[in-house]
Amino acid sequence: MSVRLLTSVAALALSAGTAMADYSLTILHTNDFHARFEPISAYDSGCSAEDNTEGKCFGGSARLVTAVEEARARAGNSILVDGGDQFQGTLFYTYYKGKLAAEMMNKLGYDAMTVGNHEFDDGPEVLRGFMDAVDFPVLMSNADVSAEPLLADTLMKSTTIEVGGEMIGLIGLTPQDTDELASPGDNITFSDPSEAVQGEVDKLTAEGVNKIIVLSHSGYKVDQTVAANTTGVDVIVGGHSNTYLSNSAENAEGPYPTMVGETAIVSAYAYGKFLGELNVTFDDEGKLLSAEGEPLIMDGNVAEDDATVARIAEAAVPLDEIRNKVVAEAAEEIVGARDVCRAMECGMGNLIADAMLERVADQGIEIAIANSGGIRASIDAGEVTMGEVLTVLPFQNTLSTFQVTGATFVEALENGVSQMEEGAGRFPQVAGVTFTVDPSAEAGSRISDVMVGGAPIDPEKVYGVVSNNYVRNGGDGYAMFKDAMNAYDFGPDLADVTAEYIAANAPYTPYTDGRITVK
Repeated sequence: MSVRLLTSVAALALSAGTAMADYSLTILHTNDFHARFEPISAYDSGCSAEDNTEGKCFGGSARLVTAVEEARARAGNSILVDGGDQFQGTLFYTYYKGKLAAEMMNKLGYDAMTVGNHEFDDGPEVLRGFMDAVDFPVLMSNADVSAEPLLADTLMKSTTIEVGGEMIGLIGLTPQDTDELASPGDNITFSDPSEAVQGEVDKLTAEGVNKIIVLSHSGYKVDQTVAANTTGVDVIVGGHSNTYLSNSAENAEGPYPTMVGETAIVSAYAYGKFLGELNVTFDDEGKLLSAEGEPLIMDGNVAEDDATVARIAEAAVPLDEIRNKVVAEAAEEIVGARDVCRAMECGMGNLIADAMLERVADQGIEIAIANSGGIRASIDAGEVTMGEVLTVLPFQNTLSTFQVTGATFVEALENGVSQMEEGAGRFPQVAGVTFTVDPSAEAGSRISDVMVGGAPIDPEKVYGVVSNNYVRNGGDGYAMFKDAMNAYDFGPDLADVTAEYIAANAPYTPYTDGRITVK
């Protein structure tokens, strides 16, 4: 054999050995599912059976079952993970709490998920029940749960799973301000995400794990910060900000994946409308060699799994009487889109604020303020069912009335607009008051021209305000309302108040009137 041939054979052997050392993994992922077990419309709300038959609907657990099965079939090694917020969003959660989510996630065969802020909406008790029911680990690294007996020995910061003979490290992450966003109770303290992640990375690395994935319910911007501030994280599967990443869609907020240093960040919007599919390859040292993919849209071209359709229909029976009741009519679409209502005055925000204010106007209340994070969907034109209203307002919040000074209310508005850049849910929708916000100004000095009843707000005067019990008790950063005067948090359900207002003004025509001016 010639020297040249021997050299070629050796090179081939070497390249074959190198190829065999590489490890490929398909990461299938969802986030912010929010109990959308049934298909959704283009407005992320309910979708009729007729429209679903015509291929106009998206998502639903039955499509996910098919899509996950097909993705696993074309992949070699694969995992299915979730970026948090399975809880809250439809009557299914209101009725079943976490039980149906656990059943569907077990059916889909998830390998892990992180805790989203909405997993704490009904306190540690419901989260613990969900964790007991699922067949996979639920993770949260940036919190101390040692003082919460329901979670202390159960909720792990990180874990490892074996896939194709390789150990994969998984770390959970939840919003640092979950104590403001949900109801975790007084026994849990939340901490800086970057420090928490790095601590778990170091622990896993010391155990010999060199492939690490963070399941992060912290938002796209925080994910980028974590990626920049840590070493050893290969992939971040995001959630919380409902960010749609894509390499082809015009409305994408960034590329899929978004690379920060050597870390690949992915997110698949929300509500089961997409199944994220990221294909990664590592070398023998655990270095990420490649990361590519695209969220797969769960549209009418994805067949629904018959058994899952039947199970969801069975689970829906107790809900049908409530949600199919037609309560009003909309003359046109009432816009409640997240990217609109968390940045400016929106039609749904005006509707809700107007409804709140009218309900209690005879009690000396002058101003209404609602957090846009409580607005979860739009409503299309035509008949409005109670189910649609409950999809928009699923949290069972009650009207709260109270009194604060004008200075305190301006402080509340400053809080509301303080995180506009992040699309935070604290952005205020209002009635009875107008104001101007300058997003380019420093947070804390963005509000001007506040008018109540046509007159400039008086910092010393006491005003009657209506909001929801979540905001009044300090949710979404509105801590200045906690010590409000003459607070009463037990008014009627906000969804009922809104439904009655639409009915009284049917056919309801949504509008904006310049009550919020964004410079």
